[in-house]
Amino acid sequence: MRHPLIRIALTLSLALTIGVRAAESAETFAMPQGCEAYVTIQKRSCIVSHQFRCEADPEGHQRRVDLNESGMVYMGVIDAETQWIESFYPDRGEVSRLMPDPADPASLTELLQTGRDGMDFQTMSDLSGLLTFRGSDWLTGETVEIDGVTLEVTRFEMEVLDPFGNLLWSATGSEFIHREWRTFIAGTRTYTTADGSWDTDNRPVQFIFPGQPGFLSSRPRHDCGFMMSGSDFLIPEVPS
Repeated sequence: MRHPLIRIALTLSLALTIGVRAAESAETFAMPQGCEAYVTIQKRSCIVSHQFRCEADPEGHQRRVDLNESGMVYMGVIDAETQWIESFYPDRGEVSRLMPDPADPASLTELLQTGRDGMDFQTMSDLSGLLTFRGSDWLTGETVEIDGVTLEVTRFEMEVLDPFGNLLWSATGSEFIHREWRTFIAGTRTYTTADGSWDTDNRPVQFIFPGQPGFLSSRPRHDCGFMMSGSDFLIPEVPS
């Protein structure tokens, strides 16, 4: 396992490379060297996501980068069980990483085998400090087809605690999984904090594959041109 500082350096290096190349070509997202994308997803709420794998990462790891009209807003790394390994938020320069030995690690395998998966893990960052995530995902038994891609529907619930055990926020909602890709894809959610609650809708609209028009586009296509409620409170997609 890489030392955390080495992993963070790799994340920031990839983010810098992405930012420079995006500036050079406003229309096309350029993959960092040694990385290969397998799908571009145009989503609601003016987001386009690129999912990719990098040779330097451990087996089973994959990355996702999200862009809005202004550029990159999120880059994350998950493992084969969809555990968050790292999350990077360029707007505030924050890198969050998974702490070792989670009480109940997220497990896509358990979800697929039993229909439900609980989780209890912690992340650490310089800005947010130590956060505890607790929750669960479950399969609804439903499948949907979006732009020719079949996805399974999940529900989830999640709460996040500060280092003193105080509730920071909670979320409930619906997402999708793709078994072969071993990844979650965002759906609709309701976030709740002490200041109130708001809904988000990041459902996929288009799946674009290598060789197809729009693959690796840096331009989101759907619901653009207005500010979403709660958009300044960026939370990565809840894994399981």
